[in-house]
Amino acid sequence: MAVTPPPGDTLDHMASDLTVIVLAAGGGTRMKSKTAKVLHEIGGRSMVGHVLAAVGALDPARVVAVVGHQRDQVGPHIQALLPDVVLAVQADQQGTGHAVRIAIEAAGTTSGTVLVAAGDTPLLRGESLRDFAQEHQAAECAVSVLSGVVDDPFGYGRIVRNDEGDVEAIIEEKDATADQRGIHEISSGILAFDAEFLHEALPKIGNDNAKGEYYLTDTVALARDAGLTVGAFPIDDWKQTEGANDRVQLSELGRELNRRIVEQWMREGVTVMDPETTWVEADVKLAPDVILLPNTQLLGATVVGEDAVIGPDTSLKDCEIGAGARVVRAHGELAVVGEGANVGPFAYLRPGTELGSGAKIGTFVETKNARIGAGAKVPHLSYVGDADIGEGANIGAGTIFANYDGTHKHRTTVGKGAKTGANNTFVAPVTIGDGAMTGGGAVVRRDVPPGNLAVSGGPQRNLDRRVPRETDAASMGDSTDDEGES
Repeated sequence: MAVTPPPGDTLDHMASDLTVIVLAAGGGTRMKSKTAKVLHEIGGRSMVGHVLAAVGALDPARVVAVVGHQRDQVGPHIQALLPDVVLAVQADQQGTGHAVRIAIEAAGTTSGTVLVAAGDTPLLRGESLRDFAQEHQAAECAVSVLSGVVDDPFGYGRIVRNDEGDVEAIIEEKDATADQRGIHEISSGILAFDAEFLHEALPKIGNDNAKGEYYLTDTVALARDAGLTVGAFPIDDWKQTEGANDRVQLSELGRELNRRIVEQWMREGVTVMDPETTWVEADVKLAPDVILLPNTQLLGATVVGEDAVIGPDTSLKDCEIGAGARVVRAHGELAVVGEGANVGPFAYLRPGTELGSGAKIGTFVETKNARIGAGAKVPHLSYVGDADIGEGANIGAGTIFANYDGTHKHRTTVGKGAKTGANNTFVAPVTIGDGAMTGGGAVVRRDVPPGNLAVSGGPQRNLDRRVPRETDAASMGDSTDDEGES
């Protein structure tokens, strides 16, 4: 089973059979949103999408996702990201123990190790999960918890150890005594189990607690009572396990994720002039020696080739930018910019734009579904929609490709080396041949053969509108005299 891992996560295959359960059934009422909590996005992915990417880096034998609240949204989204996933429905949210019991039933036969993760921890990395699972297996634990030591443990379950340092229990905040609330080692909610023990322990979990829920963490006490080994393995980078319960926390995690992504690319040879104003999403790919100028956003699956310069004030989504290209103060989506090409400032590249190597889309130019050949130029103040422009052609300022007849879209073709005048309108479908030219202000409704010059409109006439001063004064005097005689 494979999903795309986070950038930089290339992991060894886990040695034993591994089942991963992703808990994604919660309501997330504090989000105050019609969108399910785990579907809120940061870094170009949903929160659960980030978790699934981390899980996929382990190449588990099976993944079970527990859905419940708004499962009509969450289930299809998870299946789209991971088609082989097993969905388990928790119709009533009765706690994590209840959720895992439903997941095990849905998975059928499980063996080896069972890893349980939350669906709202978008900073989680596959390497951290891998290390945790390997530590659990090496220690031959029945139960292991990924823990962390934090300054403010409020709201988290506390790891309770005995005098020898062995884990005795995980106590939730509402059930903790005053002394237990002072413990700074906390549970991340990410646990690993020996599958055989988990099958035996789940039916024994009760709900005699402040919330009346079935806590998965109660398996720790069950393992201790059975004389089995329980482990707690602190993670140095605790933020990886933090979840988002409201939009404030979501924004904080988004900033932190972006900081990590930008820092990663800088360490891999990308120059980022102002990391504070540069946003790069998780699926973006950057080559060494790319330069990102301030207020740049690279979104979706954007790919940027080496030595390209992007920005300032540029937003690109799902774009491909060739080596050595320059894109400045522009917005692009689903567009391709060739090697050494130039875009902007103030250009708008809509889906389907393909700009050839060394070509130019200039100031206040909008393109859509347009193929612009190598070395061709659309320098300024133009709309190019549904068009093919040949190599080396030059489009005059203020040109409109009139592609819509009110019912259908039509294409315009401009041949290689053609030169078109300023303020032209090409009424599609129309073809301008190789090496052809058009006059300034032309409205081109018919094909222009190669090498021809197309003009439209009547000949220029100059009308003399000047009035001699003597005639003007005499006329005024006559009028005054007439008025005096009346």
